[in-house]
Amino acid sequence: MTRGRRLKFAGVVLASAVVAFVILLVIAHRPAIAPVERPDPRSFAPALVARGANLARIGNCVSCHQSEGGRPYAGGYPVKTPFGTIYGSNITPDPDAGIGHWSRAAFARAMREGVGRDGSHLYPAFPYTHYAGVTDGDVDALYAFLMTRPAVRATPPANDLIPPLDFRPLLAGWKLLFFQPTPIRADPSQSADWNRGRYLGETLAHCSACHSPRGLLQQEKRGDAAYDGGWSGGWYAPPINTRSPAVRAWTPQRLATYFRTGRSRDHAAAAGPMGPVTYNLARAEPADVRALATYYAWWMRDAPAAKVDLPLPDRRAPAERQHPAGARLYEGACATCHEPGAPMVVAGRPVLPLGTPLHEDNPRDTIQIILQGLRPPVEASGPYMPAYADALTDRQIAEIVAYLKARHGSGPAWHDVEKDVAKAREEGR
Repeated sequence: MTRGRRLKFAGVVLASAVVAFVILLVIAHRPAIAPVERPDPRSFAPALVARGANLARIGNCVSCHQSEGGRPYAGGYPVKTPFGTIYGSNITPDPDAGIGHWSRAAFARAMREGVGRDGSHLYPAFPYTHYAGVTDGDVDALYAFLMTRPAVRATPPANDLIPPLDFRPLLAGWKLLFFQPTPIRADPSQSADWNRGRYLGETLAHCSACHSPRGLLQQEKRGDAAYDGGWSGGWYAPPINTRSPAVRAWTPQRLATYFRTGRSRDHAAAAGPMGPVTYNLARAEPADVRALATYYAWWMRDAPAAKVDLPLPDRRAPAERQHPAGARLYEGACATCHEPGAPMVVAGRPVLPLGTPLHEDNPRDTIQIILQGLRPPVEASGPYMPAYADALTDRQIAEIVAYLKARHGSGPAWHDVEKDVAKAREEGR
């Protein structure tokens, strides 16, 4: 190619890029919505505010909109993504730092379209892809609830994203590819509880945001991949469909108990990101919690749960021969609480063989529980386990994990566990 042709080709490419950029800006443009004076909290009916409070608990809103040690809904919680860190915004009614100047129309647009009051596109870490299906009445209730919270003048840190992903108009292209809101319609063949649970689970509770896999651009995979398992904050959110690794079947009653208490004697204790979820669900309307349990137990209705009626085998002797170092470490650090007859077990805490983590296809949750420990998610008397991140090396934790998998787990053995420990430790920093 001659120099003249190369220059001509480069000019065509540049012109095409400029045209595409201009088109993107046109598509991305959304007008600002005029600010309003902060609504008088007394203007909202108490019943509407109470309804909004319940919906906010169902949605676990405070978890992403409160930093560690910060005020509720004042923002600052870091949401780590493959592209950088996004910080939860301040959604208290402070006029300058929060949403005090937002009208109900501006709030509804953010919920359903992922566009802020000023016209900027919001990152889908805020799950408007789910909130698009929220009814008008529920939008009104959430708006009333947030506008009656104490106003907090706190500015979250700026997002720290890989360039050019910090250029918000690019999100318009992401939406064109992946944001296809569809209303949640009742299924007349199902019960009222099932339909209520479906509405709450697919919109405000946005359960699939953690429990479904994601694609290269962090789009949630639905369809046949819905609820096939995903990742959240360095933890693995296991499948909650027919691929559920639960040892015993999740019935609506067992699932409702787990949601309300953060533990199930037939399964495990809530850990990682699921802990705050159960904390909030424990304070939500019991009827809504039962509805969620009905819906998600239905999703897992055909999961194998092969050991549901069988005594769980304890392969202690072969596991000790296979992983002697892990067995010794377990005996010194874990056996006091986890062996049969231990006070924790007698008190009704889940036993290790029933815990879903040891039956998953990766060791991440088992590792994270050892690294970070467990805190009671709902009541002070709930499950507790100390963190061992500072007490054990990556190698020692890997040895314990391999021993536990061999003794109590199912499925293929995990490999390169020490690398997983190092990665989990790094993600926790």
